[in-house]
Amino acid sequence: MPSSTDTHIYHRADVYHDFYRGRGKDYRAESAVVRELVEQRAAVAPAAGSLLDVACGTGSHLAELSVFFAEVAGVDLSAPMLAVAARTNPGVPLTEGDMRDFRLGRTFSVVTCMFSSVGYLDSTGGLDATVANLAGHLAPGGVLVVEPWWFPEDFLPGWVGADVVEVGGRKIARVSHTVRAGRTSRMEVHYTVAASDTGVEHFTDTHVMTLFERAEYEDAFRRAGLEPEYLRHELYGPGLFVATRPGGAV
Repeated sequence: MPSSTDTHIYHRADVYHDFYRGRGKDYRAESAVVRELVEQRAAVAPAAGSLLDVACGTGSHLAELSVFFAEVAGVDLSAPMLAVAARTNPGVPLTEGDMRDFRLGRTFSVVTCMFSSVGYLDSTGGLDATVANLAGHLAPGGVLVVEPWWFPEDFLPGWVGADVVEVGGRKIARVSHTVRAGRTSRMEVHYTVAASDTGVEHFTDTHVMTLFERAEYEDAFRRAGLEPEYLRHELYGPGLFVATRPGGAV
């Protein structure tokens, strides 16, 4: 992944978890969309199926998806994020691993990769490896759902974001500025965190994410043996790719 990416926030998983919850990210509604897409395409109903969430972060989607699916599991590159996910999802199998090459030795009815995590891949080769690996963990008749990062034509350079939230007596301020740098977006993020017992701390992040073309995503799916469908949805700004692995019941 890009060496210029410096995502300190993923080592402060507690701040990440509280900020997006406080900001109002609707994990429940987003998970309901996934369930609906799966119900329309999968060989079995979600209640009888298994789901793997790759780049699961602190497990907020997993917690909601576990209501719909008989069995869920998660994979993430960050140990601190998985530690929070374990508290959020007691008893759920969680594995530390890279989306490009983790191996669980089994398949699932559904595989998801949300919150534009694939944008951190720095080449089409990495994208191909990731989609092939996700497809390799998908049972015949299963469904793969991937939330991309922005396509080049949809990206808005110069975007500024600002939010202040309060969770558990702690205030978290986040300000970001995003520019385009060649085939990537470069987001500089400043966090200020304040609590009565710990005082005030400040740290910064740099997120470099690839602006893959829509065709590059679609080619990666096809090389993995899947035919993708791209969908726009109000809850998912960059949209969603959905594909079903050919085969029988899962």
